[in-house]
Amino acid sequence: MSINANEISSLIKAQIKSYSETLETREVGKVTQVGDGIALVYGLENAMAGELLEFDNKVYGMALNLEKDAVGAILLNDVRSVKEGDTVKTTKKILEVPVGEELIGRVITPLGMPLDGKPLNATKTRPIERKATGVIERESVNTPLQTGIKIIDSLIPIGRGQRELIIGDRQTGKTTIAVDTIINQKNKGVYCIYVAIGQKESTVASVVDTLKRYGAMEYTVVVAANASDPSPLQYIAPYSGAAIGEEFMFNGKDALVIYDDLSKHAVAYRELSLLLRRPPGREAYPGDIFYLHSRLLERAAKLSKELGGGSLTALPIIETQAGDFSAYIPTNVISITDGQIYLNTNLFHSGIRPAVQPGLSVSRVGGAAQIKAIKKTCGTLRLDLASYQELEAFTQFGSDLDDVTAKKLERGRKSLQILVQPAHITYPVELETLSIYALTQGFLDDIKVEKVLDFERGLHSFFLNDEEGKKILDEIVNTKELPDKESINSVISRFKETYI
Repeated sequence: MSINANEISSLIKAQIKSYSETLETREVGKVTQVGDGIALVYGLENAMAGELLEFDNKVYGMALNLEKDAVGAILLNDVRSVKEGDTVKTTKKILEVPVGEELIGRVITPLGMPLDGKPLNATKTRPIERKATGVIERESVNTPLQTGIKIIDSLIPIGRGQRELIIGDRQTGKTTIAVDTIINQKNKGVYCIYVAIGQKESTVASVVDTLKRYGAMEYTVVVAANASDPSPLQYIAPYSGAAIGEEFMFNGKDALVIYDDLSKHAVAYRELSLLLRRPPGREAYPGDIFYLHSRLLERAAKLSKELGGGSLTALPIIETQAGDFSAYIPTNVISITDGQIYLNTNLFHSGIRPAVQPGLSVSRVGGAAQIKAIKKTCGTLRLDLASYQELEAFTQFGSDLDDVTAKKLERGRKSLQILVQPAHITYPVELETLSIYALTQGFLDDIKVEKVLDFERGLHSFFLNDEEGKKILDEIVNTKELPDKESINSVISRFKETYI
């Protein structure tokens, strides 16, 4: 076989022509100290804050401290396999998480690894940290996010794009309110992200089981950084949840993200900061603890129509110690959010559930996040509850009450009772409107307190099965307005005749 010199020449020329130089430059450093999920790395002079670092054995970390001689990094996976002398490379990337509709119905880690045993086929990623949307790109919150919880939708309404804090002692029903809000988004076009931070695995499994039972996992993503996971994972978990929610928001959709809870998030960050030798401040929290939560919660927004009109609503949860509302982390988050839902231990133990205390709960968006029907209906409800609580405290030492005071106390008890509802049972807004209308218009005045909830169940059933009643409910749904009072009154009166 003979080879022509011209053929060899043409082959070499073709290879030279198609040759492309792909030169990759990466800084390499060495681990000088490691322990408790923290690694001190020498030699990475140009590392960026928040940059993803690659250790030996496919271990990843994130640069947090940029010091003169070293970089303090948090380790994100397989912490025990890192040892002194290991090499570390920069990646020139900020930490990213998988996003998109492929995540719906899945339980994942903050790094996007599946925890439910099935492969994850997400193709798109987003950086977990991003600058919050500016004021010009937003519009005011004007669309309700119905929770299906009567006391919240009537007195402390939440709008799409709002940040509403759920706060209270442990075991007062904070997670239940968050889960019920997710359950109520069925068929409402809202994608939900539940971020569990520092919870027991059994608690997270219980939440996932509840969501599955009510068909809510069909539009929900669960991001879990459990109590057994290292602090770095608990630290990045809420930012991962925000990035997943933002993907829906920037595609013109509505999303709801729940951070359960940011008290444990702050504790995880305090642990990291102290291990990184950052100077401690009040309660040993580092000086940037306020910025930690403000840059997270500011990402909740209602986008302008030019940007698609999507929204990201945030419901952070904070746990108080013995009702201490004025502690460091609670006051920080209260000042960042657009209102708070305060859960009272005494109300919870007295059987008033959800144990929301109207006096300390507020929505700074208010009526802008309510339909007109419920806004008109619940006008005097907050005043009735406030005056009842004052009168009750004042009259518990005396036995003789005048008729006016006795009537106010009775109305207050019925107001509290009508707002009671079992866990995971949510109501559409038209039935909420009907319940509160019956209360504020005096239809419950001759009903005993212990019969109030039974009366309400009967009233709902009557309206749903009565031709005129169904028309009234449909009108509330379609027009968002309160129908003619006379027609509502006549149907309620007809029901009362059959009930009594």
